[in-house]
Amino acid sequence: MSTRLSGKTALVTGATSNIGRAIALEFAAQGAHVVISGRDQRRGDEVVAQIVAAGGRADFVAADLDGSADASHRLAAEATRVLGGRIDILVNNAGIYPGDATAATDEATFDRVYAINVKAPYFLTAAIAPAMARRGGGAVINLGSWIARLGIPVGSLYSSTKGAIETLTRAWAAEYGPSGVRVNAISPGVIRSDGWAADHPANAMMRGTPAGSGGTPDAIAHAAVYLASDESAFVQGTVVDVDGGRVGVAVIGA
Repeated sequence: MSTRLSGKTALVTGATSNIGRAIALEFAAQGAHVVISGRDQRRGDEVVAQIVAAGGRADFVAADLDGSADASHRLAAEATRVLGGRIDILVNNAGIYPGDATAATDEATFDRVYAINVKAPYFLTAAIAPAMARRGGGAVINLGSWIARLGIPVGSLYSSTKGAIETLTRAWAAEYGPSGVRVNAISPGVIRSDGWAADHPANAMMRGTPAGSGGTPDAIAHAAVYLASDESAFVQGTVVDVDGGRVGVAVIGA
């Protein structure tokens, strides 16, 4: 087990699958005590068991982050208790992605997506970052998305929420950074989930990039470890693109 996060405590939302799960596993492998948060007790227990079997420390705290301040505050309080009174690292990962076109999105869906993708991390950060600031340090890592800055013809609602998260990243860095709390974001590209075949349609969105196809959740986890560790002490209010070159590079003829 490595020690880049030795002695640190971390809360990772949406940590029972895909990117969140990979981040939680890597944090624990780097020495952190991790709270796995999500709605599914069975999947959460599986992640905890995997971490414990590898010699790490983890606990599951069930939470339905519906966007209400109360839900975020309850999670913050319980995670703080489980982690021994403090949270050193917060990863705002939980989110939902409806891929409908704009005209096909109803008001209830709009409100639900903004509640989960923006309101929930907003109030969770509001509940946790001030305590970090009082202790003089901490790290908040938000999950953005490549489609916040490169338009595609579906998913306008989701991409707008991730644009909001990237803006909040910079605002929170200004608000909490002077007190020692580093706030940054990761912008993943197309990330493969379990069961993806090589010809999965999403891979088409990576044509014309250096990578040429989707990445893995581990790629995001490695970036999260960097942003959570002391190695990134001079990194503030930054969005780190981990997208195979999608938003910044065009490979001609690919």
